[in-house]
Amino acid sequence: MDSSERSTIRSEQKSRKFLKSLIRKQPRDLLLVIGTGVSAAVAPGIPALCSWRSCIEAVIEAAEQLEVLHPGDVAEFRKKVIKDRDLLVVAHDLIRKMSPRTGDTKPNFFQDCLMEVFDNLEQHIQNPVVLQSILRLMERGTMVLTTNYDNLLEIFGQQQGKPMESLDLKDKDKVLQWARGHIKYGVLHIHGLYTDPCGMVLDPSGYKDVTQDPEVMEVLQNLYRTKSFLFLGCGETLRDQIFQALFLYTVKNKVDLEHYMLVLKENEDHFFKLQADMLLHGIKVVSYGDCFKQFPEYVQDLTAQICKQRSPDADRVDSTTLLGTSCVDCAKRKLGENGTDSSKRIKQSDNGILTI
Repeated sequence: MDSSERSTIRSEQKSRKFLKSLIRKQPRDLLLVIGTGVSAAVAPGIPALCSWRSCIEAVIEAAEQLEVLHPGDVAEFRKKVIKDRDLLVVAHDLIRKMSPRTGDTKPNFFQDCLMEVFDNLEQHIQNPVVLQSILRLMERGTMVLTTNYDNLLEIFGQQQGKPMESLDLKDKDKVLQWARGHIKYGVLHIHGLYTDPCGMVLDPSGYKDVTQDPEVMEVLQNLYRTKSFLFLGCGETLRDQIFQALFLYTVKNKVDLEHYMLVLKENEDHFFKLQADMLLHGIKVVSYGDCFKQFPEYVQDLTAQICKQRSPDADRVDSTTLLGTSCVDCAKRKLGENGTDSSKRIKQSDNGILTI
C-alpha cells in the first residue's frame, strides 16, 4: 500500500462514525476475541493465516511434503476443501486422520504440520498496527482470547517488553487466574497453540473435561455475561463448536447482552441480514469498511476512541488527597472569610501541601 492509498483510507476512517455504546466502554469492560483476520492483517506473507480454508490447505500441503498422509487422503481432503461449506468439520476430519488418538497428549502428525506451516512467525510480522492497538487495550485491562493456533500477539508483545503469556484450556489453574483478571497479559487460546502439542485440542471431544468442569465453565460464562466481547477478524468463530460450547449456546438471555463484531461489508443484503441475526445473540455487527485494507486503521482509530474515555475512578477524590497549587487562592479566601488572624500566613511547600 503506497502513501496515497494509506492517506485515502485514513481520511475515510476519520469520517466514519463509531457506535457510542462501544467507544464509551471502559477497556477493562471489554474482552477481545481474535480470529484469523487479525493474523492475516499482521502477517499477509503467510497464506495459512488468512482464513480457515487457507490454513487447511497449507496443512494438507505440509502433510503431503512430510509424507504423513496417504496420497489418496491428500486428494480427498483437497476435494473437501473446495466442495464442503463447513470447513471446521473438514479440519476436524483432517486432524483425526493424522491424530487417531485424539483427546490425549500423545504424539501426532497434525502438530508437526502446523510447526511446518507456522515456522519463524516473528520474521513475517509486516503490519503490527492491530497488535499495537490490542496491546494498548490490554495495558488498560482488556482481556484477550483467540481461536488462532498462532502466537503472533505474544511474539510482538514480548518484543515490546510485555510479559506475555500463552494459555490453553487444559491448564485449569491458569484459566481460572486469567478469567478472574489476575494475568494481565495472558492470551487464552481456546484451540491450543501450535508450539505446544500437549496443550492443543485436536478435536471437539478434547474439550469434554473443560465443559464438564463446573468451576471453569462458570467463570468463563460469567465473562460472556459481564464483559462486552469485541470480535476482531472473526469469520467462522460463531460457528466454532468450542466457542459455542463455552459461550454462545450455554449462556441464557443472550439477547440482553451487548457484544460487538467488526466485519467486512462486501454485500449489503448479507450484511444487514447478519446484523439482524446476530442481535438475537446479543451481538451488534459493525462494518469496518468494504475493503480488508481498512481493517487495521479502523481498529487503531476505534482503540484511540475507547482509550480516550476517562475512568470512573479518575474523578474520585478521597480524604488523603493533597491540596494542590490551584487550591491556594481558594484556601486563602476561606480562611479570610472565617476571620482567621492575618498573622497566620498560608504557605505552600514544594510538594504542594498547604500549611498555616
